[in-house]
Parts: sequence; structure tokens; C-alpha cells
Amino acid sequence: MKPNDIRNMTAVEIEQKIASLKEEQFKLRSEMVSGRVERPHRFSAVKNDIARCYTILKEKTSEG
Repeated sequence: MKPNDIRNMTAVEIEQKIASLKEEQFKLRSEMVSGRVERPHRFSAVKNDIARCYTILKEKTSEG
């Protein structure tokens, strides 16, 4: 996910995106435990997307 895509979202949409990414991260973690990970690279990508969303959300709330 590109930062510009996230910046075009509202704060509520970003929070919804964070929730869906955390759900996906949970599913990926449970796949890792069970040993049937199809896309292991996706785990780090989801983690980075969550951090990116939090950073942009913080920028939006500090602006006013």
C-alpha cells in the first residue's frame, strides 16, 4: 500500500484499514503456528502497512 493512498483516506477509513490489517496479521500468525504459510513475505508487508497507517493517522490528528 502506497502512502499517498493512505493520505487520501479519512481518519475513520484509516482506522478501519488498520483493523482489517490487524485481522489479516492475526490470520497470518496463526498460519505460521500451524506451519502452512503460503506467502511468508506477506507478514512483513502487513506489519509495515500497519505502521504506515499509524504514522499517517498521527500526522492527520496532529494537523488539527
